[in-house]
Amino acid sequence: MEIRVTHDGSHTLYSPLLNENYHSIHGAMDESIHVFIEAGLKPVLQEKKGIYLLEIGFGTGLNAWLSICNVQRYFPDHLVSYVALEPYPVPAEIISQLNYTHVSSTFASMDSLYSQLHEVPWEKESKILKDQFHLRKFPVTLADFKPYWLFDLIYYDAFAPSKQPEMWEKALFQKIYDITVPGGMLVTYCAKGQFKRDLKEVGWEVESLPGPMGKREMTRAVKPITAPW
Repeated sequence: MEIRVTHDGSHTLYSPLLNENYHSIHGAMDESIHVFIEAGLKPVLQEKKGIYLLEIGFGTGLNAWLSICNVQRYFPDHLVSYVALEPYPVPAEIISQLNYTHVSSTFASMDSLYSQLHEVPWEKESKILKDQFHLRKFPVTLADFKPYWLFDLIYYDAFAPSKQPEMWEKALFQKIYDITVPGGMLVTYCAKGQFKRDLKEVGWEVESLPGPMGKREMTRAVKPITAPW
């Protein structure tokens, strides 16, 4: 893997195997905040004080770190139970070189939380913030994941469909739909037409939102709240 600097000064990783970056070259941190925090986490936490969140593609831990920082600072009476899937964990020696905690002026004082996200054991619940943020990480693919929970929010952060097509099959969107609570939400940077059509066919209500820097659109989908009769 190769560490690269994106346009907002924050790091991303380049995977030679996939010939792809982990984050947007237009700004790794800006993309994460725009897509997952502003369009996903904040709207959901404004409606619920306790949620289960599933991240598909833990990667560098950037989304998880920004999530825990936002919960600690802006939603102190909320609890996020965060479940992350990552079949190919990034080596610790690379994680230690990433600059997210130095680039963020808002959350620079919370740098120790970034380390904790990576140091906690896999497949066990870790109460990183006892009453605010619990983390469970699983080194498995979405296809192999056997959840015990229903989720209020999904971060879909797999590599692009052109690089990792197996992660963008309709059967996986059906699986996610089935483990999402009615009214639950999915957010992703991807705005491909086929992707959105597949989501709709499964049952999601899909909307296109303005994308982060360098992308015209992103996608947010909601599982309908069905009538009780």
